[in-house]
Amino acid sequence: MNVKMEIIGLVPPCKRCKQTEENARKAAEKLKKEGVDVVVEKLDIMSPEVQDRFGVLMSPSVVVDSVIRINGKVPDRRVMERLIRDAL
Repeated sequence: MNVKMEIIGLVPPCKRCKQTEENARKAAEKLKKEGVDVVVEKLDIMSPEVQDRFGVLMSPSVVVDSVIRINGKVPDRRVMERLIRDAL
């Protein structure tokens, strides 16, 4: 079971973007113990490729398996876990 989670935010990251990425990594670590492989990747919101792919976003944004799930909020670890489970 593989899930790709992309955290879109500023580079260098602001406090909110850092917290979102940290929460995503904690959720991935917890679910790894259950046999779920989660790849967490950080993307720059100012990148032309990211803007072309996702359009206008608010940071931080969370994308799970190419679907924008959260935009402009900092989800906690439990919310991240639920997003990953929903993608399975």
